[in-house]
Amino acid sequence: MVGDKPISPFWSRSRHLDRRPFLQARGAIAGALRGFFAEQGFIEVETSVLQVSPGNETHLHAPRTEILQPDGTRASRYLRTSPEFACKKLLAAGEERIFEFARVFRDRERGDLHLPEFTMLEWYRAGAPYAAIMADTVVVIARAAQATGIRAFSFRGRTADPFAEPELLTVAGAFERFAGIDLLSTISGSEGNRAALAEAAGGKVRVAGDDTWSDIFSKVLVEHVEPKLGQGRLTILFEYPSPEAALARVKADDPRVAERFEVYACGVELANGFGELTDAGEQRKRFTESMAEKQRRYGEAYPLDEDFLAAVAEMPEASGVALGFDRLVMLASGASRVDQVVWTPPANETFSEE
Repeated sequence: MVGDKPISPFWSRSRHLDRRPFLQARGAIAGALRGFFAEQGFIEVETSVLQVSPGNETHLHAPRTEILQPDGTRASRYLRTSPEFACKKLLAAGEERIFEFARVFRDRERGDLHLPEFTMLEWYRAGAPYAAIMADTVVVIARAAQATGIRAFSFRGRTADPFAEPELLTVAGAFERFAGIDLLSTISGSEGNRAALAEAAGGKVRVAGDDTWSDIFSKVLVEHVEPKLGQGRLTILFEYPSPEAALARVKADDPRVAERFEVYACGVELANGFGELTDAGEQRKRFTESMAEKQRRYGEAYPLDEDFLAAVAEMPEASGVALGFDRLVMLASGASRVDQVVWTPPANETFSEE
């Protein structure tokens, strides 16, 4: 109930008709983006939702299930948090330009910008630097806006012109500008100095005794940096610190930063891209460390996908990006929440009133 007014279930006629323009926009955007990828010589792929490992980042959480095998035994599987592992196996197999509108799943996520089940648009270019994927992402966002005819994105009082030249800002530059922190001075090689960042961030964010370097970094990013990004135009935030490299390669000329970028509009993160790591030993080390931290924090850890690690060793040099398709549709259609632009909400949920 909202006051004396009941909340309409998603399948009510009035509720559906209110959302129908957003859903029509979703279809128009998907069609326009498929056209872009066709122009660029990409192949659309469809990879498996059920995975041996859903991903090995500390703070990503995946629904778990079991499959019943022909001999009657049960095997654990996870609903993927991303199609990344499967797509990189295809790169190792010889595909050069691929994209997928992938249905993905994440536990512990629900809000105006988060759903436990959502669509991720992910694409890869073999033999291309990550600057090429950055350029793709800017075009994809503009094509989405063209598909709906919207001139400016807006969200929570912030606006951004999707057609304007994007702002290019390093993560270190953003920390200096918005938080007064010399971020790179707290990194040695690819390791973060927790004490140095805690001192630099003191008084700016609350630092707990068991916070790691990455925890403090994330607090500053969320509280002081992200709200300032994508104001008036898109922001490409790039050269992430190496402790936050994830599946990106470290820059050859500066091991303190990695070839990772994110794109923001109206303070909303739309895309996360990498110059892809092709060192299987380094990838195993990162995954192992992340799963140890996940076990410490959450009491669980996901297995490593050995087929994926073998594929990393065989992959060509490549770059790729994951874009939140529902978020892009939300901004390009003028919706105020991602649940307005999906055909059905999560099971047994209703849409809240504005």
